[in-house]
This record gives sequence, structure tokens and C-alpha cells, in this order.
Amino acid sequence: MKKITVVLLLVLLAGTMIVTGCKKDGGSQMIKIGIAVPTADHGWTGGVGWWADYKVEEIKNLYPNIQFNVVHSANATQQISDVESLAAWGMNYLVILPHESAPLTQPVKGYAAQGVRCIVVDRGLTDTNFGYVNLAGDNPGLGRMSGQWLAKTMKAEGLTNYVAMGGMPIVIDAERMEAFFAEMNKEPSLVNLLGGDKYEFANWSTQDGLRIMETFLQQYPRIDAVFCQDDDVLTGVLQAIREANRTDVKVALGGAGSKAVYQMIMNNDPLVRASGTYHPSMIADGIQYAVDVANGNKSADFASASQAITVVIPSEMVDITNVHAHYNPDSSF
Repeated sequence: MKKITVVLLLVLLAGTMIVTGCKKDGGSQMIKIGIAVPTADHGWTGGVGWWADYKVEEIKNLYPNIQFNVVHSANATQQISDVESLAAWGMNYLVILPHESAPLTQPVKGYAAQGVRCIVVDRGLTDTNFGYVNLAGDNPGLGRMSGQWLAKTMKAEGLTNYVAMGGMPIVIDAERMEAFFAEMNKEPSLVNLLGGDKYEFANWSTQDGLRIMETFLQQYPRIDAVFCQDDDVLTGVLQAIREANRTDVKVALGGAGSKAVYQMIMNNDPLVRASGTYHPSMIADGIQYAVDVANGNKSADFASASQAITVVIPSEMVDITNVHAHYNPDSSF
């Protein structure tokens, strides 16, 4: 009898070890990853939503232990409510690109305190004194590489006069523009027609790009180059140049890496020859980050840290030499 009891205990112990060894994050239960993104208010945010849905469709069958739930929110208030719904659904992970940083900070912090592991993409929160991952684009890098490329191109082609547009009066925009002017100012032959390091805010809007460029074209009889930091803005800039029948503009540089601009580069457009990446596919990187933590391929230590950790996605200049490696014909942006 004693021998039988010992054998049974050994069998039970072995079974427990097998089950324990197979456990991932969340044990034998299903892991739930909630993903919160803005609805499209311009091309880039439309791309964010497209890449979130695309990534989930691409990987959901590869991870039978994980459920995904993507919500698209029209404004910050709706996003707060949609994230509450994800919490009620039982999310273990939250991947979020906030509509606005300030109103989403306390909700995200609250969920982190409840044990939800949070990956915040692009727009960091206003409170960094708790454990989450800020998966950020390289804003200074985008400005720096854009300035380096434009300065080199203008100097090589004997161009001198340029105008510049930024996005909005926020930190990431200032980081981009300061780095851009730092590079342009290294070449004394280049002249900002607005003076010094001045530029206009185009609000990452095609219509504002059109309006501001129309004003520039009226003010300045010769503009050799335009930097507008964003490929949505660039669409309006190009429209203004075409409608004014101006042939003096030789280079127009946006940023972010839109499909439309990649197509122009591939078609050897004389004005549009490059774009610095700050791509909406970074939301897909955030989803993959959560998956990797859930499956033990990345550390989960960030969740218990007293400070946020930042992981930067490097920017890259895309031109005719590498555009095919970046182009996705199915992408909405």
C-alpha cells in the first residue's frame, strides 16, 4: 500500500512539473492583449489603425495562447472609455497610442497599478514615475537626418534659399526642428527665408500645408527647397507649387514615409526624392513587444520599475536606393 502511494505521489509530481514547465505569462489561462489607437484624423493616424489591424491579422494564428482586441477611438474621451472596455474584457497587456498624452496618463497608470503591463507607443505620458514601456519614434533623429540630407542635396546642386514648416507647438515637434536647423546651420551658404530658425506650424495637415505654401510662394519670388517634416503636409505643399506654376522649387522634403511618397521616389519625381521614416507601423512594433514579453522573449521587469523605460525606433532616410525595402503596396499610408 505504501509503495502504491509513493508511486501515485511521483506521478502527480511529474504531472505538476510538466504543467508548470509549459506555462507562459498568465499560466494556463488565455493571455489578452488590448490595443487602443486613434481613428484616422490624417494619413498618419489612419496608417496607425491600418497597421494595428494588419499586425493582429498577421500573427493571431501564430499564438493560440493570446487573444487580441483592437479599439479605434475618435478622441481622447472615447479612448478612455474604450480602454475601460478593454479592462472589463480582461486585458493583461495594453498597447496604446494615446490620442493625447495628458488625459490618458492617469487611466494608464491606474491599469498598470492593477497589474496590466503597458506599452505606450509614440506619444509618451505626462507621468513617467511608474513602470511602463514608451516605444518611441526617433524625433531628434528624424530632424537631424532630414537636415543632413537636405543640406547635402542643396549644396551639391547649388541651391541656397529654403523655407520650413513644423507640426504643432509640442515637445516632439521642437525636437525635430531643433535638430533639423542644427544641421542646416552648419552650411553657411544655406539661407532660411523666414530668418534664423523660424518656421510655420502646419499641424501635420494637408490643408495647412497648402495654405502656408501658398503664402510662401506669394512672399518669396525664389524658393529653392521646402522642408515640411510630414508627408501629409507635403501633399498640400506640392499642390500649391503646381497650382502656382512655380518652377524655382527644386526639392520638397516631408517625412514619416508614406506610401504615396515612396511611389514618387520610385517614379523618380524631380521634387520628391526622399523621406525620413517615422512610420505608423511602430504600433505593430508595440504589439510585437507585448507578444514577446507574454511569451518570455523579452523581460517583463519594466512593469515593476519605478520609472518608465524608453525604447527608441531609429529613423532612416529612404531614397531610391532603399525605397523598395520599405514600400508596402497594401498599406493605407
